Amino acid sequence: MASSKLQALWNHPAGPKTIHFWAPTFKWGISIANVADFSKPPEKLSYPQQLAVTCTGIIWSRYSTVITPKNWNLFSVNVAMAGTGLYQLSRKIKQDYFSDAEAAVAKE
Repeated sequence: MASSKLQALWNHPAGPKTIHFWAPTFKWGISIANVADFSKPPEKLSYPQQLAVTCTGIIWSRYSTVITPKNWNLFSVNVAMAGTGLYQLSRKIKQDYFSDAEAAVAKE
């Protein structure tokens, strides 16, 4: 049973014998780096970088569902990219636009 599933994965058009497997696999490094940056102070985050990560994740997630063969590895890495990018953008926006208002209210 397990060997037939491994054989099917190995011979899949987006399996480990193709670039369609390895490119998204290495792309996980971007998402992992973004998760590592969760501990970075929000003022050190970059709007252009996080917008690029988010938009890339959204666009390629959609693309990965319409191509043949379906590439679920590409889909999952891009959902992760979009999610981490959105989280980082929310941290940056909260720090840039809402922390000043909270600090002003606290001083009064």
